[in-house]
Amino acid sequence: MGLFSRLGTLIRSNINELINKAEDPEKMLNQVLVDMKSQLIEAKKQVAVAIADEKRLKKQYQQEAAKAAEWERKAMLAIKAGDDNLAKAALARKGEHDEVAETLKQQWEAQKQSVEQLKLALRGLDTKIEEAKRKRNILVSRQKRAEAQRTINETLSNINSTSAFDTFERMSDRVTQLEAEAEATAEIGGALPEASLESQFKALEASTGVDDELARLKNKMALQAAEEERKAIGGRVDEPAPSASTADVASDEEVESASKAAEIDAQLEELKRKLADA
Repeated sequence: MGLFSRLGTLIRSNINELINKAEDPEKMLNQVLVDMKSQLIEAKKQVAVAIADEKRLKKQYQQEAAKAAEWERKAMLAIKAGDDNLAKAALARKGEHDEVAETLKQQWEAQKQSVEQLKLALRGLDTKIEEAKRKRNILVSRQKRAEAQRTINETLSNINSTSAFDTFERMSDRVTQLEAEAEATAEIGGALPEASLESQFKALEASTGVDDELARLKNKMALQAAEEERKAIGGRVDEPAPSASTADVASDEEVESASKAAEIDAQLEELKRKLADA
């Protein structure tokens, strides 16, 4: 029994959950209004029938009263004619119609009162329907606002979630890295001309050293050739005289040195002129 009881509770809870989910306020209120309008239509039909009955009873009462009045008129004619028996008979018929007319009058008055009550109830139902329409509109508006607020809150909750801010933080780190790489590239690009200038000066200095070494080597070879020539002819030379090639080398070196000095002096004067203009 415990198992079946739990199953029954589970089934009822699922049914209630489905009902709660299906109970959309706007749809439910619209359906209530449809039902109320249907009841109003049926009430109007019943009131119309009651009014018709009231009118029928009134007409029957009037007819019986008219017949009673007619028999009274006939009794008066009989009395004028001196026929009392005929007058009595006419009065007896008048009494019958009076009795029926009184009964119909009571029924008509009761029906008339009932019709008035039905009309009052009908007006009340119509008023309630109009009030229900206004309440429906207010409740539907509140529902729409609540749904909009819920949607906004859910959106804000998603925006305020950790995953969303983690994405922003990760993208911020990425942008920072890209900015650093751009700055590094710009720094490297700015350093390249300076590095190129340094390499040019180093190449120039290396070239100058090679030229000097070549000049020394030529001078040494000239001295060795002179020494070998002196030994070959058996002469004794205290100090070897400078050869023509050695003099030429020395002359070339002096010319090159003077040319470099003149060039440096010219550069120095140009720098001084630029500084004076600035």
